[in-house]
Amino acid sequence: MKEIEKFSIGMEILRIGNKAVKEAQKESLKKGIPNVYSLNGVIFYQLPDGTITINQPDEYKKIDKLLKNR
Repeated sequence: MKEIEKFSIGMEILRIGNKAVKEAQKESLKKGIPNVYSLNGVIFYQLPDGTITINQPDEYKKIDKLLKNR
């Protein structure tokens, strides 16, 4: 397989993956679930109303509590 073919296949896989992630993020927000991101080790949350915050939403505090009690 030629390098250009490998590159093209890789780019197609990346395009499909990026599209799937964007769709999942939209669906999460639609269901009221905040999206979580990390930049330089700092965790950010995108709330369903579009707000970006570093404050952990209550939904994630509940999950943390459940995980700590395992």
